[in-house]
Amino acid sequence: MQIIKANTTHLRQLAPLFDAYRQHYEQSPDAEGAHTYLSDRMALQDSVIYVAEEDGVLLGFTQLYPVFSSIGMKKAWILNDLFVSPAHRRKGAARALIAASRQLGVDTSARYVMLQTHITNTPAQALYEDEGFVRDEEFYYYYLSL
Repeated sequence: MQIIKANTTHLRQLAPLFDAYRQHYEQSPDAEGAHTYLSDRMALQDSVIYVAEEDGVLLGFTQLYPVFSSIGMKKAWILNDLFVSPAHRRKGAARALIAASRQLGVDTSARYVMLQTHITNTPAQALYEDEGFVRDEEFYYYYLSL
């Protein structure tokens, strides 16, 4: 297995994975929209996407968005999406994608890499904590839907 920074040549396999990820979060299937969304992210270079690939097959992906820490006066990254196809889980792809995310933070002198997950997603929580992420007990997060 190798971890590669995604480019447009990966879209044919990446878009269905991204759509499956969205469906996991109870979104309606939208193959065309998934392809367009990822293509736009790549064209605008406003996210970094890594894919786990084995023998020409994409097993999973992660997508990170840059943000900035005013207090730390540094870049930071939001690990917004992490998904491994159910058929390819338990092969280390998620850990390898997290490692690539961590390395991106190091390479860009970022202050941190942040992620969030559902409160009920205990398998992911265990993975993140095992990989060194610390659950926030200090701040509340608020959202304003538009």
